[in-house]
Amino acid sequence: MRLNGNIIGGEFDAALNEFSMETFKHLETQSTMKQNQVTNLYEYLLKHKHDEDGQVLTLYDQLPLRLTQDEVYQLLEDLEKVRSFYRDE
Repeated sequence: MRLNGNIIGGEFDAALNEFSMETFKHLETQSTMKQNQVTNLYEYLLKHKHDEDGQVLTLYDQLPLRLTQDEVYQLLEDLEKVRSFYRDE
């Protein structure tokens, strides 16, 4: 299944039960996320969605990307869609 969200884009592999993120804020990336990783990120952002200063996430543990509060909300929406793809293991 393909996801072209507001913040992230990529492909979900149902056979492997994992999401391959290809874009993040219009930057190209190649990151594979298992269900627990998506859930952990979702729950963290959910707890901090009211932070007026937004959040900073990193790609490859090297490239910091700032998310405004509005972008955090958009990423939460994208992650909700990704979470719906996973089958419980």
